[in-house]
Amino acid sequence: MAGMPLALVATGLVVWLVMGFLPDGKADAGHTATTPVAGAEAIAPTVTASPTTDAGSPTTSASPTASGSRTASAGATTAPARPSATAKARTASAAAPLAGRIRPKAAYQGVATFYDAGNGDGACLFGPSADLMVAAMNTTDYESSKACGAYVLVRTAGGASVTVRIVNECPLPCAPGQLDLSAQAFAKLAVPSAGRIAVTWSLLSPATSDTVSVRYKTGSSRYWCGIQVIGHRNPVARLEVGAGGGWRQLARTDYNYFLSEDGTGCGAAIRVTDIYGERLTISGITVRPNVAQPTRVQFARH
Repeated sequence: MAGMPLALVATGLVVWLVMGFLPDGKADAGHTATTPVAGAEAIAPTVTASPTTDAGSPTTSASPTASGSRTASAGATTAPARPSATAKARTASAAAPLAGRIRPKAAYQGVATFYDAGNGDGACLFGPSADLMVAAMNTTDYESSKACGAYVLVRTAGGASVTVRIVNECPLPCAPGQLDLSAQAFAKLAVPSAGRIAVTWSLLSPATSDTVSVRYKTGSSRYWCGIQVIGHRNPVARLEVGAGGGWRQLARTDYNYFLSEDGTGCGAAIRVTDIYGERLTISGITVRPNVAQPTRVQFARH
């Protein structure tokens, strides 16, 4: 009896020694399964910490790839291509990265007054308009012509509404948020004797069958030119001209022309970008001063 414990101890010692020398012991396998590899530790922080291009870089997200651009000549006969899925995804995530003070899906409060809009022309220099549902934007929100051509839905507390296109600037004492409507547009909201009413307004991207036109300013030549975009569905954020195998962005004036003061790009291809970052690339537009040259392209609806 005294020998049995000793025998058991000896047997256990032998088993322990054998297990110790076997490869792929279960104890080692369990440890390996719970220990992350070095590569996983390095990758995980990189993936979770890095923001996406759209969220982290408004400048990059404002420039869709070539697959999302539209290209057409002034005399093209085919319909403009729809934006690619890549462009749509970028638009949805980045909203309107190139918008100024007036942004989509935002409601603005102010007052509406009215003026004699005449033939519908104004500081934006679009020229006469057959549709007099137009308005002048206060200087602050006009933002040195960035509001030109924007479509705005105007509402009263009583539920009346009208859609107007911004063609003019309303200088001081027009306050931020104020719209000076054509008399015809104001009559859709209230009787003229009201004179001044409280309103809310917001940016629209309307349905339209119109396409974009391009016009060179009077006096333009290949040595100096001013370029204007007409009939755009969404506000224009920037205009570039082809130059030296690339693109040169032109400065915008408060009278809604983009100027090339040294003649660079005058008569070359034109690239127009709206506030959502969509680009329209147009060729075949020659320097013909004060002539609206139609294209077959238009910005997408939002």
